[in-house]
Amino acid sequence: MSRRYDPDRRQRIIDAAIRVVGEKGLAGLSHRSVAAEADVPLGSTTYHFRTLDELMVAALRQANEGFAKVVASRGGLADDRTDLAAELAGLMGEWLAGDRTGVELECELYLAAVRRPALRPVAAEWADDLAARLARRTDPRTARALVALVDGICLQVLLTGVPYDEEFAREVLARVIP
Repeated sequence: MSRRYDPDRRQRIIDAAIRVVGEKGLAGLSHRSVAAEADVPLGSTTYHFRTLDELMVAALRQANEGFAKVVASRGGLADDRTDLAAELAGLMGEWLAGDRTGVELECELYLAAVRRPALRPVAAEWADDLAARLARRTDPRTARALVALVDGICLQVLLTGVPYDEEFAREVLARVIP
C-alpha cells in the first residue's frame, strides 16, 4: 500500500489546533481533538508534532502573525514623521477590532507560555520583534516599556470587556515616549 501524498497536512493540523483552542480553549487541545478537527488520522498529528507543546509552539508562531501583519500593513513604526504614540494606539485598535476569536487565541497562547516553558521563546519573539522596531525610534529601555504597556492595555481590554479607547492609549503611550 502506498502512502497518500498530502503536502498540506502539517498546515491543516496547525490550523485545526488554532480552531480547537479558539472554540474550547487550551484545556480542549489534544492530539485527538486536533486530528478530528483536521480530519486526519491521529497518527498524523503525532507524526508532525510529537508533543502538544510542539503543536502549541507552531500554533503560537502562526497566531503571532496576526499583530505582525497589522504592524507591517501600516508601516508607521518605521516612519520618523509619524506620531509614535498615535501609531501604536492605532495598531492596537486595528488588532483588537479584528476577529475576536483570533485575538483571544493569540493572547491565550501567549499567556500559556507562563506555565509551558517550550512556548516562552516563541512568545518572546513577538515582544522582541516589536521592541526592536520601537527601539529604532526610541531607546531600548523605552521600547521595552512600550511593549509592556501595549501588552497591558490589550489584556485589560480582553479581560474587562471595556471597549478599547484609542485616545486614552495614545495619551498613556505618549507619557512613556521621551
